[in-house]
Amino acid sequence: MTEISLNIDGENVTAEEGTTILQACGGKSGDIPTLCYGDTITPKNACRLCMVEVEGSRTLVPACSRPVEPDMVVKTRSDRVDHARKMVLEFLGSSVDLSLTENVTEWNAEYGADPERYGDAAATVTQPVKVDNDLYVRDYSKCILCYQCVDACGEQWQNSFVIEIAGRGFESHVSTENDVALTDSACVYCGNCIQVCPTGALIPTSEYEMRAAGTWDEDAQETTNTICAFCGVGCGLTLHVQDNTIVKVTSPEDNAITHGNLCIKGRFGFTHVQDGRTIPPTADPEAHP
Repeated sequence: MTEISLNIDGENVTAEEGTTILQACGGKSGDIPTLCYGDTITPKNACRLCMVEVEGSRTLVPACSRPVEPDMVVKTRSDRVDHARKMVLEFLGSSVDLSLTENVTEWNAEYGADPERYGDAAATVTQPVKVDNDLYVRDYSKCILCYQCVDACGEQWQNSFVIEIAGRGFESHVSTENDVALTDSACVYCGNCIQVCPTGALIPTSEYEMRAAGTWDEDAQETTNTICAFCGVGCGLTLHVQDNTIVKVTSPEDNAITHGNLCIKGRFGFTHVQDGRTIPPTADPEAHP
């Protein structure tokens, strides 16, 4: 690959041709904040939190999708960049529930964002949580319309095309085709939409019930990587275990076979390991022998 030289925050760096500014700055683990970016989905530039300054550009540019160019000069922090990120955090934080979104509290403090200054009237109209199946829960009061679930369900991974963004403007929302109930749609319950959701708008039922009971504790959980035994494909699984009970299954995004994606069996078919027990909200395996 061709190596490109550019300047980022006063430092000369090199990156492979085709690399985005965000990737050149360390990706999701770098210093540029992003909400809608995922390592397995083509960026949609939806949240606008990763905007940076590029010398010669009239407007700020999205770091998640802008490829690096020879001799490009990038500023990831400036008064203009910081102000833009502050406004994005305030607009999103005042309109949707970001309580389950990683790093938002730290970003609000770093950029001086205060979503509450818009008042209660700016908040999204409360939407009832959709609990219509045994596998996952939809809470669209947390949805930032990042399109990640749409793309994971569509041509980028699952090719089921069950969901899309419907409506326009303030009426935009995630919907099934013809707005039918999820249980009447073509959903195959692979849960790949859950894997990419950055805000907790889509969440496994096991995690939802434990959070409601106040027993979900990620600090007390251990993760173990293993191979799914349901078929011969060899998908990689990550088991999330709390109190000696599997509470959730994900897949590593850097796995060469799955890239974070699974089928319904791999993601949800783990109760047989626990003698058929469902995940109790108490997370106490002795309570449900």
